[in-house]
Amino acid sequence: MKLIAVTADSMTVEKLTDTIIDIIDEIDFLQIREKSKTAREILQLLDYLQMNGVDKEKVILNDRLDIVLLSDIPNLHLPEHGLPVKTVKKQYPHLRVGCSVHSFEKAKEAEADGADYIIFGHCFETSSKRGIPPNGILPIERMKREIHIPVYGIGGISLEEVPLMKQTKADGIAIMSGIFHADAPNVMIKKYREAISK
Repeated sequence: MKLIAVTADSMTVEKLTDTIIDIIDEIDFLQIREKSKTAREILQLLDYLQMNGVDKEKVILNDRLDIVLLSDIPNLHLPEHGLPVKTVKKQYPHLRVGCSVHSFEKAKEAEADGADYIIFGHCFETSSKRGIPPNGILPIERMKREIHIPVYGIGGISLEEVPLMKQTKADGIAIMSGIFHADAPNVMIKKYREAISK
């Protein structure tokens, strides 16, 4: 089971750089999801990460095709209502393109459109989706039976929920608040890694 750390758009570029460097060795992928930051700030973040030896292959950029192309980042993640996966894959077949989905039907659609992986959520109650009921984890079990691209779960996945996620046969989990809102992200990431390995 792979571990994706998703940034929470809650730190300065400098603080975020330091946090990422502290956790990068424990994660499989880093999804940069900084909606409030300017393109220039995201480019600055990518420059800092590269200067500190972070492998571009580990970096997934959320929604910013322009920056992906400018920075030669190989991985792009699209929101469910973002750029069409099919269009991006047709124009830029070298990119690894993932997509957020919130239902089995959208997952099937993303696969048909050429998505390389999907992130399904939110699985459990989470502070980032207040007032919106979670989608649960049963759809992941169906996806794993009927979909042939990697399926990751996201949303409210605490350490206690990791065993449940493993039971779904999900290919991995994506964690945002559990890491980037933690008092010690470098400690929490090790705990997630241990929970996955059990």
